[in-house]
Amino acid sequence: MFEMSQERSLDWLADAHAEAEARRAQLDERGKRAFRDKLARILARAACQPPKILRRGHSLTDARRAELAGGLGTAARTKLFGEVVDEYFARAYSADEAAPDDLIHVTCTGYLSPSAAQKTVAKLGWGSATRVTHAYQMGCYASLPAVRIGAGFAALGARRVDIVHTELCSLHVDVADHRIEQLVVQSLFADGLIRYSLSNEGPGLELVTAYERILPDSAASMSWIVGDQGMQMSLARDVPDRIGRVLRTFVLELYRRAGLDLSAMKRSVFAVHPGGPKIIDGVRDVLELTEAQVEASRLVLRDHGNMSSATLPHIWMALLADPRVPVGTLIPSLAFGPGLTVCGALFEKR
Repeated sequence: MFEMSQERSLDWLADAHAEAEARRAQLDERGKRAFRDKLARILARAACQPPKILRRGHSLTDARRAELAGGLGTAARTKLFGEVVDEYFARAYSADEAAPDDLIHVTCTGYLSPSAAQKTVAKLGWGSATRVTHAYQMGCYASLPAVRIGAGFAALGARRVDIVHTELCSLHVDVADHRIEQLVVQSLFADGLIRYSLSNEGPGLELVTAYERILPDSAASMSWIVGDQGMQMSLARDVPDRIGRVLRTFVLELYRRAGLDLSAMKRSVFAVHPGGPKIIDGVRDVLELTEAQVEASRLVLRDHGNMSSATLPHIWMALLADPRVPVGTLIPSLAFGPGLTVCGALFEKR
């Protein structure tokens, strides 16, 4: 994984978009510079700037990023996805460790069959010991359904369920699409890969309850579809407002299912998927939380960007490692995605 400062990342976007436009419109050097300057002004106004995001990760070398900016089609981008994810699984698993009972592979940024999870299980000779399940196409909220699936396997007797996220959002940057909506998306998303386990051993987060809701008349508000130049997101401006209108009722229901009321929020620390800084601000304000209660979410966004479904697990990891979050703390986790889907789970730190 490579890291790039947000300042440098925005410069790269301006350069790459200008190069793409110069090829399309056959601009001379003067025209190319003028287009770049115009686009840089738009990015300065619309894109997520430091310090709200300081750096973002990506999985490609500079040479491969140059290929991407040159206009690779979806087939070539999918091939790159396979190379990166196969390598990650090879690093994440070795023949020396015990096989998990279940392996759940989560992604919305690439599809290959057989998957890297299946190839890993076959390579390590775990085919009779490990079941592979794919949790695909859910976008940013997918970690919560993945945990629910894993909890179901555990209830059926699985001793260890591994969940692996491989989100390569940078593969889907289309520098020929100069719409402001796409520039906002391209300034937010980053690559994220993470592996974690559900088991009855050691410290961790205990799942208390879960809840999910699809909002009516909101299907057009967010989408993630396959295009000729990778996958493309559409994101309506009213998404934060739509979520905000139902959020308090949603969280009340989440606590109610655990036998609690909203007074329990005062002793909770939230893991909020940071779709962007405004999402964190909106959750804080609607639920009347303190800044400390959403700090972990804001810091993960600052340090890594929006890593789609891999983001919440990074926030969980930070909260588990934080000595300021004592054992017994309730950790409501919230994420949002196409549907519009509002997804939540209540955990307790153990």
